[in-house]
Amino acid sequence: MSGEFGSRNPKMEEGDFYWSEEGYRVFTEQYHLKRGYCCKSGCRHCPYGFDKNTGEVRKTPKDK
Repeated sequence: MSGEFGSRNPKMEEGDFYWSEEGYRVFTEQYHLKRGYCCKSGCRHCPYGFDKNTGEVRKTPKDK
């Protein structure tokens, strides 16, 4: 199931992340949509609209 939409750890591809100036791996919206769910960590590019203050997901992602 590796690399499929909705798999727990999808295969990494170009465009899935970039390195921040601080040296952190930053996952892109592309990666989050491929993973298929919100991890509720308050990710910078979360397509699910998670709000760290309320703990709620505010929207559903766009169609893939």
